[in-house]
Amino acid sequence: MGFWIFLAIVAAIVLYFIAIYNKFVSLQAAIDSSWSDIDVQLKRRANLIPALVKTVKSYKNYEQETLDKVIRARQRCEEAKNVKEQAEAQNALTHALGGLFALAEAYPDLKADTQFSKLQNELATIEEAIQNARRYYNAVVRDYNAKLRSFPDLLVANRFNFTERDYFELEEPSERKMPDIDL
Repeated sequence: MGFWIFLAIVAAIVLYFIAIYNKFVSLQAAIDSSWSDIDVQLKRRANLIPALVKTVKSYKNYEQETLDKVIRARQRCEEAKNVKEQAEAQNALTHALGGLFALAEAYPDLKADTQFSKLQNELATIEEAIQNARRYYNAVVRDYNAKLRSFPDLLVANRFNFTERDYFELEEPSERKMPDIDL
């Protein structure tokens, strides 16, 4: 009788640790999936930039330096290798785009251009989608990272080399500083 109780306890412990392992695997899959959602929106944003640049270039008084900053920032986004680099590159792109949209304020003809206005609205929609996807991604990463540090989950995490994931940190619009535009 004692042997069967001991065996049941061991089986329960093994099943519990298997459940912990499976939860880690599930959370990693959710992180990867939610990153994929962010990546789709970031690509949509990057694909919009050439059209914005082309529209601004159609005006004879555009500032080449501002456009160059946007183009360089977009390139940096494409070269980012991990979540942290991507966040830094996306923040730089956001600042560069802020300078581009500040130009529109200085050039009423550009501001009134329907193509520019359409692109600006599309970008605003994409920015909202990025923020929503980012919030979900960061929530899943938070849950995963908390599980890594919880007992007895950390025993399984250490044994199977589960490691912390980085948050995707973007500046909130209220934190963004509008660039100085010298006309």
